[in-house]
Amino acid sequence: MIPTERDILAVHKDAAPSREAFELVYEHCQIVCSVASQFLAGLDVDGDLVRAGALLHDVGVYRVGTTAYVRHGVLGHELLAGLGFSERICRFASHHTGVGITKDDVLEQGLPIPVADYLPGSREEELVMYADKFHSKRTPPVFVSGDSYEAIVSRWGVEKAEIFADLRRRYGDPLLDELSASTGHAVV
Repeated sequence: MIPTERDILAVHKDAAPSREAFELVYEHCQIVCSVASQFLAGLDVDGDLVRAGALLHDVGVYRVGTTAYVRHGVLGHELLAGLGFSERICRFASHHTGVGITKDDVLEQGLPIPVADYLPGSREEELVMYADKFHSKRTPPVFVSGDSYEAIVSRWGVEKAEIFADLRRRYGDPLLDELSASTGHAVV
């Protein structure tokens, strides 16, 4: 079962430790949903699942606290599972970081998450992961162009840059100017 927007909003409000955290994370998730929606035309995907996944993918940020930020995906998965959401929904939280995290990444980088592959397993998960790359919650929040993210991800290795370049070829770059104008977030 795919949660409704009302259900999703309730999850965010209940999980957020403060109004500021809620506003930052929920706005980001709405933006990622808007970006992901731009890629849906002509694809054989479940648009409602993409919407729900985009709106829930970062709920683990509320639980990060002082732990390593990379844990937010695993923490979000745990939060959603604890609320009774299906594995199909929970995976959006744990499988959207970067362009995917492999077991080797976890081991080689000493990441503080269980050793596993955190790669998108469906086109819907891939779309949410990809859309997430185009907006950052940093202070102040910004939209990230495809060229800028390609430079960022290349720090993690040529193979990560190649994965992102392949996603760009398959889905294209989103139109960010209108979103930038409506939110006031610059495009970098």
